[in-house]
Amino acid sequence: MIRSLRVRLMLAATLLAVLFMLALLPAMQGAFSLALQDSIEQRLASDVTTLISAARVENNTLQMPAQLPDERFNLTDSRLLGYIYDREAHLVWRSKATREEKINYKPRYDGRGNEFARIREANGQEFFVYDVEVKLLGGKSAAFSIVALQPVREYEATLKGLRENLYLGFGAALLVLLALLWIGLTWGLQALRRLSQELDEIESGTRESLSEQHPRELLRLTGSLNRLLHSEREQRSRYRDSLDDLAHSLKTPLTVLQGVSEDMAKRPADRDQAWVLQTQIERMSQQISYQLQRASLRKSGLVRHQVRLRPVLQSLCDTLDKVYRDKRVSVAFDLPDPCYVPIEQGALLEMMGNLLENAYRLCLGEVRISVRESLGGVELCVEDDGPGVPPDQRARILQRGERLDRQHPGQGIGLAVVKDIIESYSAKLTLGDSPMGGAAFRIHFSVV
Repeated sequence: MIRSLRVRLMLAATLLAVLFMLALLPAMQGAFSLALQDSIEQRLASDVTTLISAARVENNTLQMPAQLPDERFNLTDSRLLGYIYDREAHLVWRSKATREEKINYKPRYDGRGNEFARIREANGQEFFVYDVEVKLLGGKSAAFSIVALQPVREYEATLKGLRENLYLGFGAALLVLLALLWIGLTWGLQALRRLSQELDEIESGTRESLSEQHPRELLRLTGSLNRLLHSEREQRSRYRDSLDDLAHSLKTPLTVLQGVSEDMAKRPADRDQAWVLQTQIERMSQQISYQLQRASLRKSGLVRHQVRLRPVLQSLCDTLDKVYRDKRVSVAFDLPDPCYVPIEQGALLEMMGNLLENAYRLCLGEVRISVRESLGGVELCVEDDGPGVPPDQRARILQRGERLDRQHPGQGIGLAVVKDIIESYSAKLTLGDSPMGGAAFRIHFSVV
């Protein structure tokens, strides 16, 4: 499928232009053929007039001069043939060139005056014939058919040359027309190109809204997009404010319940109920954090975020180095310079924080973070040299509340959060084996 509008329009215009010229070409050839036949008819009529003006009748006998005014009748190799027939269609005179030609033509003296026709001989030769009936010659009564002939091959050679020139002319005209169409379409689609550039600037965050410097036909579209952008920003602002209010309003009840569970834990008789209450409070806190994090990290509909990866990784690794100080984890970066990923910074911190914490906790001493860029998108990979994840358990640990080292409900939502963040950005998460010996989390961001 052709996705370029300009290419589509150009192909459609090319097809229409070719069809138009293919339909016009036979009409032009027919017009040229008729014009050429009219020219031949007029020329043969002039030649017949020459014969008539030179003919004389003496004693009821036709007299023709030895040298005619038109030199072509005097040449033996001329392509112009002249004949004169009497009323009974008997040949009474012929030009010199006819001695090498055997024309089986019989005129009909039927009183029609003159006739232009195309005849075909038995040997396949064709001739144009102009036949004039004469009743007076030099003021004397006469009855003759004066005929001038010309071979059709000259006409066909001329028509072939005209046809070749017509093909060349139409081909050149088509190329010029296509070039003009391409220039015209390029100029006409500049408005869409400017609109696309402004949308790219909005996605990258360098522009707030679309300008009004667009053709009248696009103003309705740009106005609708601007209203959508404004509404989206307001909705996201209200949404985040509501999430903050929700988190703040739930903080106090959870703190009160936490205090109640601690007081119950001091009484031996209520210790089991206190443990159950504490477990449920912890689960509720994790559920709220998870749902708030999932809701607040949804990407914007029209804005395409780009975050530089190295500073975020360096900050997370510095923090985790302090947490796992005794483990002395060695982290290797394999990143292009500069390296950007299409995700919001808050979502990137949450996602990489969970993946790196998982890698630090399970590795033996080495962690590697790499990025590969291609035409299909960006692939981010986090690997470690730990025990890895068995193939039959990989889908399980990406589910909420599932971990291989702890099976208590409410635990292990970190990777589930990572999966939800990745899916919200139309990316793909795969878990496989690393050449280092442990697990390899690969995140593929497709090109939009």
